[in-house]
Amino acid sequence: MNAAHTRSVLQLVAAALCWSLAGLLIKNVATVWPGLAVAGGRGAIAAIFLLLTNRGLRFHFSRDQIVGALGYAACTITFCTATTMTTAANAILLQYTAPVWIAVFGAWFLGEHATRADWLTIVIVLAGMGLFFADSLELGHLPGDSLALLSGVCFAGMTIALRRQKDGSPVESIILGNALAFLVGLPWILRAPALPTAGWLSLALLGVVQLGV
Repeated sequence: MNAAHTRSVLQLVAAALCWSLAGLLIKNVATVWPGLAVAGGRGAIAAIFLLLTNRGLRFHFSRDQIVGALGYAACTITFCTATTMTTAANAILLQYTAPVWIAVFGAWFLGEHATRADWLTIVIVLAGMGLFFADSLELGHLPGDSLALLSGVCFAGMTIALRRQKDGSPVESIILGNALAFLVGLPWILRAPALPTAGWLSLALLGVVQLGV
């Protein structure tokens, strides 16, 4: 394994650790705010953080940049809402069906065909997540579970669009997606009750660490 590959793996692990904070923190804020308000507030903080920490941004609004932004916004909005309507375990597990959709559609949109080893890895990982969350999984949350599954499809669409920008700078799609999530959630933020200090701390962590970092 060369240095660049090792660095990429470490970045993926770090991203997974940051992303894994979502369920707990969203549940904490959602005790006061509805899911769409959480998605909007998180998106605003993440967008500002990314604008401040990235240089040389180019918003050219190409098809892939826009599709990536729409997929990202839809992914985060549906996941936040689903997490308030079902268990965090259900939402996480169903959102992480995304690799299945990427493997299916990647051949059409990227020209990258999933290998037998890829499919085996996907099955093992999903089975492992199912076992890990077995005690927390619950039936009877069809609306929330459906949104979580839709989030997985949107997650896949976002990933494919970002991959198509691999020779460019896909962070712009992420910033635009967070801004769009804020605009969608703004009406719910304006009608939501005031957050306590612990809620603001959780929201800040969602925007800065869970999404931004």
